[in-house]
Amino acid sequence: MKYGKKYADSIKAYDRTKQYEISEALGIVVNNAKAKFDETVEFHCRLGVDPKQADQQVRGVIVLPNGTGKSVKVLVLAKGEKADAATAAGADYVGAEELVAKIQKDNWFDFDAVITTPDMMGVVGRIGKLLGPKGLMPNPKSGTVTMDVAKAIADIKAGKVEYRLDKQAIIHCSIGKKSFGVEKLTENYNALLDAIVKSKPAAAKGQYIKSISVTSTMGPGVKVLPKNV
Repeated sequence: MKYGKKYADSIKAYDRTKQYEISEALGIVVNNAKAKFDETVEFHCRLGVDPKQADQQVRGVIVLPNGTGKSVKVLVLAKGEKADAATAAGADYVGAEELVAKIQKDNWFDFDAVITTPDMMGVVGRIGKLLGPKGLMPNPKSGTVTMDVAKAIADIKAGKVEYRLDKQAIIHCSIGKKSFGVEKLTENYNALLDAIVKSKPAAAKGQYIKSISVTSTMGPGVKVLPKNV
């Protein structure tokens, strides 16, 4: 495979076969993030579970200590007092059936997260097939179906991320931006990894953390020494 010059130079800057301590790995990622924009730093973790088994699912949410560095637009589907509370808490868009219709008719998706109250789930269900594939469908497990809309908005704006297995038993998450620096990125990494370890299913057998790598948006992956769990 032919790489661009910057990418090729990044590959030469470290040993791709070696596993690094996380602070060293993130140092390599930050030093080799050479794009003209503030690159996102990504976390990829392969787990020793079978994602096809219901009792081996790994999913949860965590508010990263230093946030994600991303400005998140929040849509709240609610009525009455809860709609008022959402507006006061800083939601970017607040509404009910009229916004559901806008999503259906206009293919409107100018938002990054959706929060709703339990009583609105019948209405939200109408657009489940549109929200689901984009990872936007509200879910009680992720804290986005709740009566406390103000807290849900605050958590998302503060840097809440959801982690979940893909079909290859890998979790992919953003842990911040290059501009955060190694120390803040390490804090976010440790918080996310601890949450994943605590989410280990009782049915999981053998080594739980198989492999971990960190990378920037445009950079190569750097292998990290995984926890022995």
